[in-house]
Amino acid sequence: MAAVVELTYYPVKGCAGITVAEAEVGAAGPAHDRSFMVVGEDGVYRTQRRHPRLALITPEVGEDGGRLVLRAPGTGEVRVTVDVDGARRDVTLFGEPFRGIDQGDEVAAWLTAVLGEPSRLVRVPPEHHRVTDGRTPGTSGYADSCALLVVSRASLDLLNLRLGEQGTPPLPMARFRPNIVIGGWDEPHTEDRVLHLTLGGAEFGYAKLAVRCAVTVVDQETGVRSGPEPLRTLARYRRSRDSGGIVFGAKFAVLRPGKVSVGDEAVVGEWGAAEL
Repeated sequence: MAAVVELTYYPVKGCAGITVAEAEVGAAGPAHDRSFMVVGEDGVYRTQRRHPRLALITPEVGEDGGRLVLRAPGTGEVRVTVDVDGARRDVTLFGEPFRGIDQGDEVAAWLTAVLGEPSRLVRVPPEHHRVTDGRTPGTSGYADSCALLVVSRASLDLLNLRLGEQGTPPLPMARFRPNIVIGGWDEPHTEDRVLHLTLGGAEFGYAKLAVRCAVTVVDQETGVRSGPEPLRTLARYRRSRDSGGIVFGAKFAVLRPGKVSVGDEAVVGEWGAAEL
């Protein structure tokens, strides 16, 4: 039986994830997923592509979302009482304009010390309205695009097999920062062909393949770029025929919110042809 084997959400875009046994999934993905974002003083989002030390920041968010704690090695922690009513400021994500609620000078100073550049923390405002693209439209917070990223264990197993053939050590799933990992699909990249997916009490519609970037070369344990892998190897067999981008995993929009738990069966309601 194919089932959920890992479930992770990322409260602060680009920072470490929180792996859980169950999560309430709303229209924008798992609760609190990418509801915060680190930006420069100009409002442009910070990413591991330029600031790999983001990976070292471990968030802890209260169940109601009203409290956030950030921790990083050598820098201690900072506690934030989340502001959802403050003044809005302009922020930019992949060149697109959005709004964010600044979370204050204390956390800004802490982030600046960790990253070595002036930085601030913003939260998605309650009125945030974003329409994501792909086969199934949806919404998300400050995620790169869609609400949910799904990767199968078989896909990573194939990649690690190919890495091993050239003497390269295997990579952990964390390199790809998925929300949901599915085990039990024997064929690698089965997620590419799933058009309708039910997990626990939630339903999802396929949006598009996940184009991967240089974040995948950042060691999520050390916050250091580790070399050309996995992009070099993936480029040999996982290029999109349309965009030419390197793809790994699939993105989904939420059709019906609900609770998802580790162990939930992955029920496929409709199959399609892979876009690769």
